[in-house]
Amino acid sequence: MAAVNYHTETPRRGDKTILRALGILERRLVQAGAALSSPAAVRAYLKLMLATLPHEVFVCLFLDAQNRVIATETLFRGTLTQTSVYPREVVKRALHHNAAGVILCHNHPSGVAEPSQADRWLTDQLKASLALVDVKVLDHFVVAGMNTLSFAERGLL
Repeated sequence: MAAVNYHTETPRRGDKTILRALGILERRLVQAGAALSSPAAVRAYLKLMLATLPHEVFVCLFLDAQNRVIATETLFRGTLTQTSVYPREVVKRALHHNAAGVILCHNHPSGVAEPSQADRWLTDQLKASLALVDVKVLDHFVVAGMNTLSFAERGLL
């Protein structure tokens, strides 16, 4: 699994505990033979990873044909209110990992989990781009503090 830089700021109290918890969840998500069958585990992992970041990031979980996590990568980092995401780069990373599927995720530091029109448009663009190379988008999560929103559960995919 690719190393993920969770925080670039000065370490805060409790960061070591959070990083240990992330490591445990990450190992559970990529256990040999364990398919990604629990949205709750994905949510917990993404919340720990993104909930406290003061800037937007865009993360992909790359999955094999049995929905097992191959790698988790933070692909783009933005500002307080936005990040630029390039479909071409997402496709390149999916091909690099030989992924059959992806789970997309980004955070909203504002604390509002509701997806913007730009979020919906981006998801559609990524779905179309990845479909060209037979990679399925299984979900897109928005993490806003301790709240998460699933595009799949909302019927937005």
